[in-house]
Amino acid sequence: MSSAGIPLAGGVFSWLICAGGLRAEETPQVMTSMSQAFEQNILPGKPYPLGANADEDGVNFALFSQHASGVELCLFESPSSSRESSRTELPARTGHVWHGYVPGLRPGQLYGFRVHGRYAPIHGHRFNPLKLLADPYAKGFGRAPRWHESLLGFRLSHKEDDDLSLSASDSAAYAPLSRVIHPDFTWANDRPPAVPWSKTVIYETHVKGSTYLHPKVPAQHRGTYLGLASEPFIEHLLALGVTAVELLPVFQGSEEDHLRRKGLSNYWGYNTLSYFAPDMRFCSKTPGALPETEFRSMVQALHAAGIEVILDVVYNHTCEGSQSGPTLCYRGADNASYYRLRPENPRFYRDYSGCGNTLNTEHPAVLQLIMDSLRYWVLEMHVDGFRFDLASALAREEHAFDAGAGFLDVIGQDPVVSQVKLIAEPWDVAEGGYQLANFPVNWAEWNDKYRATLRSFWRGDEGGVGRLASRIAGSSDLFALSGRAPQASINFVTCHDGFTLCDLVSYAAKHNEANGEENRDGENNNLSWNCGVEGPTKSAKVNALRQQQRRNLIASLLLSAGTPMLSGGDELSRTQLGNNNAYCQDNELNWYNWELKEGEKDFLHFLQQILKLRRSHPAFENTDFFTGKVSARTGLRDISWFTPEGVEFSDKDWNDFEAQTLGVMLSGEKAEADGKSADVMPLLILMNAASKAVKFRLPKGISGVWNLIVDTSLKPAFVEGKAAHSGVFYELAASSLTVLGLRLKGSKL
Repeated sequence: MSSAGIPLAGGVFSWLICAGGLRAEETPQVMTSMSQAFEQNILPGKPYPLGANADEDGVNFALFSQHASGVELCLFESPSSSRESSRTELPARTGHVWHGYVPGLRPGQLYGFRVHGRYAPIHGHRFNPLKLLADPYAKGFGRAPRWHESLLGFRLSHKEDDDLSLSASDSAAYAPLSRVIHPDFTWANDRPPAVPWSKTVIYETHVKGSTYLHPKVPAQHRGTYLGLASEPFIEHLLALGVTAVELLPVFQGSEEDHLRRKGLSNYWGYNTLSYFAPDMRFCSKTPGALPETEFRSMVQALHAAGIEVILDVVYNHTCEGSQSGPTLCYRGADNASYYRLRPENPRFYRDYSGCGNTLNTEHPAVLQLIMDSLRYWVLEMHVDGFRFDLASALAREEHAFDAGAGFLDVIGQDPVVSQVKLIAEPWDVAEGGYQLANFPVNWAEWNDKYRATLRSFWRGDEGGVGRLASRIAGSSDLFALSGRAPQASINFVTCHDGFTLCDLVSYAAKHNEANGEENRDGENNNLSWNCGVEGPTKSAKVNALRQQQRRNLIASLLLSAGTPMLSGGDELSRTQLGNNNAYCQDNELNWYNWELKEGEKDFLHFLQQILKLRRSHPAFENTDFFTGKVSARTGLRDISWFTPEGVEFSDKDWNDFEAQTLGVMLSGEKAEADGKSADVMPLLILMNAASKAVKFRLPKGISGVWNLIVDTSLKPAFVEGKAAHSGVFYELAASSLTVLGLRLKGSKL
């Protein structure tokens, strides 16, 4: 292969048949003086670290490709460049890593790779040096990909076997441009908040949507990393009482052509191009602004407020999609190594993600990529944890999920990554992918059984009292046997994927017409209840019931054992107008509205008060599951369950299919440092999902006074001071939740 590579202009480019596929045959070409100087100056460099790494004298480039026959480095002058200004071969190869060092280059340099090899899809190889490729280890970008047919590695003719042909069009004008970043950032005294799991409350949010409409955030920072770092937004988080933000994907991604043609976009960002670079979408438009710098500033500001940063990461698939997708990075660098291919026909991908491809975590280089990425975000970007999208896909060996998979093993033994918060979405879309409670002991998991149980109970479904008790007590049936604590259960009733809390009580069915798929997309079984009317209504009665149901759901969530997760915007009464799959809507459906009406302010205040109640009671910080143990000091069990008659549940009661009402008492006894027990007010939480009021007898035989704290049927719902003695009835309204505090005889409280 000549150092000139594919001709820049005026050369002859031909394709020759070779064993198993096609290869490019280049003719010698007279290069520009810049290119000749580039070729003469490039040195062998080092094979590690991978990617582009600058020092005071130049930049080292290193790219893994096991099956390539050659790699060219291309340099670009600006983001608007349609062709590289210079190009040369990486002169050295160590193992499967191609590398070279260019003296004199500086941070800010734009670059890409052209990788040579066989184009033989039937054997799993899709090399095409006419396709400019992003660096898999790029830590910054100067340009995101812009859709064009030339990004396809094959010649498009809209036939099923298109991908077997070879595109002869150059993609440089539309391909992403990687950027060499400056390695330094002044972190000052930044320290991870290191919030214990037992005190963690997660706020899932989107970088743009959270502040794009915030009137108090500086206009140039709205919808950006610096918007999240702004004083008004941080004050909101602190007033809520959350301890961590979980950000929807912030890795540099790519748009999809089918959405572009509809005037839509991949707003959520589950379409990863780079596993190291912060997304350019969320950088401010200030001249000279850099995503990696602003991201770090955001982390620094949140840490200063005691708030952790957790990233939703998508290592299960990339934005290149199926065999019909574009060639932007991994496919062109080494398709057969980076992706899981079907062994019986390597032309096609094993798709456990539903997005066309799956990263091959069985390959050592791919595991290295993932681990290098995770360590980079912890060590260099100071993040505090990760939520792994479709985590089951990452832990498949051969075909099936394996709790001892290499991916899980390398994370478990890594001295850096194993020490941060690890959260699994414990499923993927393929057979055998649902693996709730099967991840290792140091992992937490999204508990969708919690979500389903809470939704089902509060919409009035029968037969759910026993399941409800298991969920609000921490899901010991799922996590106790593996030695995990209640905090392993990430409890939620809503998240980015599905109805908002407002829509959950306002729509019986999804309304996704705006997505352009004739309402076929999105989940059909939402366990929602519209309270009698579909969508917005002027009925005061219906609206009051919806408000009450929202209070029921959020109070249940925040008064359950486990780690609660709030869906950002729910506290602001956000609606998506019934769209339960708003991934492609970069508009008011997803942007948070901060101009709150009176009732919306009331709900925000209610949520803040419930979180304050949670923080004040040690029962919700218990790192062990409840056992029913009786306190020698108070005579109360750590947890007790009561029927409306004021007696503890029997086996018959648990099996009562028609039961829709129950009470749970939490003693919350807490030992002081001197070994004595502190005075803690026991809580009695009464829940009635029936459509009629229930007279609930307060538990008998307990000496003390009950104080009312919460009644979701009242306005305001958070109240204190009303007293009722033990043994009397409490009028528990239909579809309501009440919290009573027990002032024990002799207690100082």
